[in-house]
Amino acid sequence: MFSPDDLAALWLTLRLATATTVLLLIVAAPLAWWLARSRSLAAGVVGALTTLPMVLPPTVIGFYLLVLMGEQGPLGRLTSALGWGLLPFSFSGLLLASLIYSLPFAVQPIQQAFKEIGPRPLEVAATLGAGPVDRFFSVALPLARHGIVTAAVMSFAHTVGEFGVVLMIGGNIPGATRLISVQIFDHVEALEYQQAHWLSGGMLAFSFVVLLSLHFLQRRRGER
Repeated sequence: MFSPDDLAALWLTLRLATATTVLLLIVAAPLAWWLARSRSLAAGVVGALTTLPMVLPPTVIGFYLLVLMGEQGPLGRLTSALGWGLLPFSFSGLLLASLIYSLPFAVQPIQQAFKEIGPRPLEVAATLGAGPVDRFFSVALPLARHGIVTAAVMSFAHTVGEFGVVLMIGGNIPGATRLISVQIFDHVEALEYQQAHWLSGGMLAFSFVVLLSLHFLQRRRGER
């Protein structure tokens, strides 16, 4: 049913999606907290930049990331000077591209959850002596847990489904950068429709389960 190459692509995709989700939650929570509470012009600019990956074609993002991480790019020069080599066509490059491409899917649900909390719980915590950091960890994060769960699910699912960005940054190296979406593309190019059906059907089922789970989570929250 699944060839060794299919399983290797599946395993690499799960590794990338897991690493991306964990790192995104660490970055997105404080960023979403600042965006939800700030009324400055800087917050508007950062919010727009954060949302850009949702409207830009993946190839545009992939192209500029390739330039940035390339031999002549500023990030490429930095990683080369540090002895890390170049990031394109490596798992690290895929991870960085995935973090940027999936960032809005992590920030926006958490930001909305923070906005729904309102000022009252935080004011009560402040009167009890809780500082800003304490209020964030002991009040804001627990009350925004539904947004964090949604962000984790959406970030993971979005990373699993990436194609254009990861193809430009990672290429198609078996066992190193070939993800499940690229593996499906390879099967179709080779007219191996049966293998493409198995992998595509799995992706379809996975996406349906993700959306159905989010629906039930939102429904339970609405009932509460």
